[in-house]
Amino acid sequence: MPGRLDGKIAFISGTGRYGIGQVAAKLFSAEGAKVFGCARHEDASDSTVESVRAAGGTMAALAPVDLSEPEGAQAWIDAGIAEFGGVDILFNNASSLRNGPFDEQPLEDWYYTIKNELHLPYLCTRAAWGHLKRRGGGVVINMGSVAGIRGVRFESMIPHGVAKAANISLTRHLAVAGTEHNIRAVAISPGLTRSEATRHLIGSAVHDDLMRVTPSRRVAEPEEIAELAVFLASDKAGYINGENIVIDGGVSAVAG
Repeated sequence: MPGRLDGKIAFISGTGRYGIGQVAAKLFSAEGAKVFGCARHEDASDSTVESVRAAGGTMAALAPVDLSEPEGAQAWIDAGIAEFGGVDILFNNASSLRNGPFDEQPLEDWYYTIKNELHLPYLCTRAAWGHLKRRGGGVVINMGSVAGIRGVRFESMIPHGVAKAANISLTRHLAVAGTEHNIRAVAISPGLTRSEATRHLIGSAVHDDLMRVTPSRRVAEPEEIAELAVFLASDKAGYINGENIVIDGGVSAVAG
């Protein structure tokens, strides 16, 4: 049976460690896409590439690379274009953040989070935009967060929330900018999702507090977020544009 992404070339950032990016690389590949990933650490990146290839998929990656710097973002896009000849899907999954109490958190944490959660997808999209236009269109998927649409009581994450809210806004503006080029832009805003980065939270007091206000009474699995990304990247989602899709187990539906 043909896959939903047959013939597509998908760039997915942050494919090294276990989480949404790594799982997305496997699912996008299983649906027929050629995947170009990246990571900060070469060993983790190589492991994902080997896993995808072992399953019969097509994947390559660039690592190490820092996408929060213009040169790094451009290098990633250039390397992927050289490898596969174009780009149809850009999934800006990679990010890095620092949380802390608002009046105690070092100012460097603010700059670090904004750089790695807002500048990063902006720079990657800017580097890929001309290639998407030449391809005749495509899809940009940005990662928002529930923290980008509401305040968070269980942990202070103001830099993260602000960056993700800006990502949602960036997505809407990209949808408008892409109109004449057949480029769609959509955002995904997950709740707490199991990954290497959130391992320390699962089972903690923070996790327990969150579960008390989560109607689904569990965290998301990365496969659930990645499956949504596959659909949004496919032609079946061609009329979904400029939207922020919340996938949080019902957290944002609860008042207070």
